Amino acid sequence: QVQLVESGGGLVQPGGSLRLSCAASGSIWSIDVMGWYRQAPGKQRLLVATITSGGRTNFADSVKGRFTISRDNAKNTVYLQMNSLKPEDTAVYYCYARRGRLDYWGQGTQVTVSS
Repeated sequence: QVQLVESGGGLVQPGGSLRLSCAASGSIWSIDVMGWYRQAPGKQRLLVATITSGGRTNFADSVKGRFTISRDNAKNTVYLQMNSLKPEDTAVYYCYARRGRLDYWGQGTQVTVSS
């Protein structure tokens, strides 16, 4: 089993920035992909960004140029730096990890972008 614990969510004004962190623990060997998904009220969970153990990244079109993802393999932690936040970025953000054929999820952290 892999446990994922997110931190860093909160309330921010439009145009502001937030940094999310997700620490993995447990059976963390061979974790390949880590990343973030988000789910707005009444909508499905969607990809935000992922990063492989080798550093290859993938971003949703809606966040390209505003969000960056990074990973500290020594700390088993993935980060999501979110800049130029918009109200439509408001959602619960879930940390994600894939090990082999198994997917793991964190409990989610709320990000609210509002004036």
